[in-house]
Amino acid sequence: MRKVYHRIIQIAGNVITVEADNVAYNDLAEVTSARGVSLAQVIRLLDKKVYLQVFAGSRGVNTGDQVRFLGYPMRVSSSKDLLGRVFNGRGVPRDNRPPVDENLIEINGPSVNPAKRIIPRKMIRTGIPMIDVFNTLVESQKIPIFSVAGEPYNQLLARIALQAEVDVIIIGGMGLKYDDYLYFRNTLDQEGSLSRSIMFIHTAADPVVECLLVPDMALAVAEAYALEGKRVLVLLTDMTNFADAMKEIAITMEQIPSNRGYPGDLYSQLASRYEKAVDFEGAGSITILTATTMPGDDITHPIPDNTGYITEGQFYLRHGRIEPFGSLSRLKQQVNADTRSDHRTIMDTMIRLYADYKETLEKQSMGFQMSAWDTKLLKYGALFEERMMDLSKNIPLEDALDLGWKTLAECFDKTETSIRMNLIKEYWPE
Repeated sequence: MRKVYHRIIQIAGNVITVEADNVAYNDLAEVTSARGVSLAQVIRLLDKKVYLQVFAGSRGVNTGDQVRFLGYPMRVSSSKDLLGRVFNGRGVPRDNRPPVDENLIEINGPSVNPAKRIIPRKMIRTGIPMIDVFNTLVESQKIPIFSVAGEPYNQLLARIALQAEVDVIIIGGMGLKYDDYLYFRNTLDQEGSLSRSIMFIHTAADPVVECLLVPDMALAVAEAYALEGKRVLVLLTDMTNFADAMKEIAITMEQIPSNRGYPGDLYSQLASRYEKAVDFEGAGSITILTATTMPGDDITHPIPDNTGYITEGQFYLRHGRIEPFGSLSRLKQQVNADTRSDHRTIMDTMIRLYADYKETLEKQSMGFQMSAWDTKLLKYGALFEERMMDLSKNIPLEDALDLGWKTLAECFDKTETSIRMNLIKEYWPE
């Protein structure tokens, strides 16, 4: 029998404080007030003082209300019945269907022992040329999309969810606008991909503490499915909202702020989520792709700065396109030597010529006279942006490579590309 406490000694924002014994960090409690029963989570222990974040907020809670500790942390079901379902940050259904209470597992468990991990070596095909050809996504990789507010990063994640060749898609939304939530749900439903997807959605109107639970919910379910042999792709958006929720709670707790007001353990908090990416030996895998908006487009901001040390590269999304120069998948060399013999050559050649095209644009803008070579580069750059950089494309890797050869052949002679003759003989269009 769990003890019930009838005295709240402090209420600060949505955090309440009681004096209690035998309580563990992250344990859940029920707070009974005039507004009903709300869940709360232990977020700090100091001597006998226990600080709890009330999910529904502290409005209506007074010092004489009842607090009952449940004796366990937040849990989520790992049942196969989760597929096709939509939940909030606490695991409560958003789709007006019954809750799933079978096979409950605790969230926020430890990362997998590195000694038990397999070296990443399998490609995840997305059908997007700027990813598949130039910055291949690899199974068990952890990689962010760096962008700014207003860019279509959620639309990009939705397209990846539709096209990625994996078994299960888990979407974790943090601080989403309701329109973005509906976009994810309607897009997956209309295209028939909702049946292989699970969504944990925290909207901007939901309690802040639920925002912090979303990644742990998504990753706990992903690990359960991966252990059953499934290839799981976890899409999290937006990690900046996650960090801002941490900051808000840290301020309420009167913690000493670090860089730009964020808590000092920001790196550890981010790393503990990203490090859940893993390829299990003899089982499935977890791949993590996140959206991280950079306030003021500032790469030195604490969130993208810390993220860059944790992850294995990044995609830069600017002006509705994945930038070919700032983007880098550090694991692509693990797989693109085994896709097709011309993959690396096409990747390197097309990016090199696109860089030359950018220089030609600068010359043109300054009024320099265009040479015959510059004219070819201008034609090539326009075709490259149209055929390769359009994120609405769904092209198999082999077709995208063939399209690259076609683009080169339409703009240049064979000898102008600096490609090895054996590859030209095999792949150059006649």
